Amino acid sequence: MSSTAESRAAGTARIAGAFERARAEGRAALMPYLMGGYPDPETATAVAGAYAEAGADLVELGVPFSDPLADGPVIHAAATRALAGGTGLAEVLATCRSISAAVPVVPMCYANMILARGPERYAEELAHAGAAGTIVPDLPVEEAGAIGAALRSAGLALIPLIAPTTPPERRAEICAAAEGFIYLVSDTRTTGERDRMPPRLGELIERTKTDSPVPVAVGFGIGSPEQAAEVGRVADGVIIGTRLVRAVGEAGDARSAAAAVRDFLAASREALGSAG
Repeated sequence: MSSTAESRAAGTARIAGAFERARAEGRAALMPYLMGGYPDPETATAVAGAYAEAGADLVELGVPFSDPLADGPVIHAAATRALAGGTGLAEVLATCRSISAAVPVVPMCYANMILARGPERYAEELAHAGAAGTIVPDLPVEEAGAIGAALRSAGLALIPLIAPTTPPERRAEICAAAEGFIYLVSDTRTTGERDRMPPRLGELIERTKTDSPVPVAVGFGIGSPEQAAEVGRVADGVIIGTRLVRAVGEAGDARSAAAAVRDFLAASREALGSAG
């Protein structure tokens, strides 16, 4: 097998390994999100490096898009600024490449961008940047054929999403075809920090874990180490987004941004370890 083929085949396996290592340490996986190119590509890459240094198990890397479906105001504003600064997929994948040897990276990209490039080209570009998979939040499972096939041929996982409103039968269908991990949306609102997590989230996590052959990670609304620990007691992984994007936006420069997210993630990882 060529080195290129080996790197491609490693994508899905690297995701599995990340969850296994966290599980062996008695905690949920720590999975921070960052917006590519925000507030500029250099700062985004510095933040990505801080994520890896702080002990992230997997990084979700947002590709800025003009009309996001799932993003709340903080992440939407970050995408708008990144686009205004000229960030495209090439700049995002440069950030991916900078940390992909240290931690699995999963870009989050809307379907229209992938279809415009062509699924095969998109999969090749991700593989060459060292990505482990991708999240396509507006891609129904029934319409994933061409994109899913291109990703699988490159050894990359197509990560599905499940919401609280997903009917049990459909949840089971999505789980049966899942690769990498399940991205479980905590509630029906867009991304953003919450004062508290939904009261029945634990039940939803347990039901999804029963259906899923792959780990279940929870995102949307987790904005503090304490909330990360609360979710991590039940879920296999904890995705933190808006809180970190806000910290980057409030920082004055790349060094300050990296320091802010590093401190927050260190506290979150400690909380996850204590939660068990």
